[in-house]
Amino acid sequence: MPPHEATGRPDSSAACPSRRPLYGLPDAAREFVLTSALLYSVVTAARWLASPDSPLAADNTRTATAIVGVVVGIVLVMLITSPPGRRSGAHMNPAISLALWLMGAFPGRYVPLYAAAQLAGSVAGTALGRLCWGPVVARPSMRYTAVHPNPAWNTTALMLAEGGCLMLVVLMVGFFLAHPAISRWLPYAVGAATALIITVLGGLSGGSANPARQLGPALLSGGTQLLWVYLVAPLIGALVGAAAHCLFQRRLGTPAPCTYRLCGSDDARRNRAR
Repeated sequence: MPPHEATGRPDSSAACPSRRPLYGLPDAAREFVLTSALLYSVVTAARWLASPDSPLAADNTRTATAIVGVVVGIVLVMLITSPPGRRSGAHMNPAISLALWLMGAFPGRYVPLYAAAQLAGSVAGTALGRLCWGPVVARPSMRYTAVHPNPAWNTTALMLAEGGCLMLVVLMVGFFLAHPAISRWLPYAVGAATALIITVLGGLSGGSANPARQLGPALLSGGTQLLWVYLVAPLIGALVGAAAHCLFQRRLGTPAPCTYRLCGSDDARRNRAR
């Protein structure tokens, strides 16, 4: 999310593209730290709330998944509203960075830098979880928290689920971008949406919807068979979601701050080119 959206407060720099927040290596470093913290939190939550040998784990797998989802959602809200999150925008997801660029809300030249930082943070955060909690994280019951689809699901179903839920998240973010008066609720909406995705899809597709969520756990666990789906599907969802939001904006004629005008405006084209 753009920095002023992460805080939920209007930002004077959003009034004109020439004054929009600048991004660079320090913000990419913040994305690395934020994504590392997110993955460490995922590993920690799974270790103590879902691992069979934990005294805190729920007996029912669905209940454990829902609890982990709520915890991760709360952690997301905290990271988005933290000082580093306010400065970098707290994307923590390459697909979100891509979508924001396509919607004219993030400069395109920083998408690869952010994505690299997020993916590196995924590996670092997962490794930190392993370092802190020991071999239990690597056991078959946890597998570094790498997600996997239900055996009854094929690749097409997995692709549709992972891409579809990210598309809905992008539409939600786009709605808040187009309505700055309610933007203060965006961090909480993102946290709630993430908790819902994990709860509903955790036992079906895995409920990742984020290439950075899966990369580190998959690499460290060696479970890379379907990694390409978890990497590609959210990116496709981002493309479709941004295009759909574009269409809605054009049809409805919803006004937006000039920095975040979508699809076809001169400001959006300039932001995408930057």
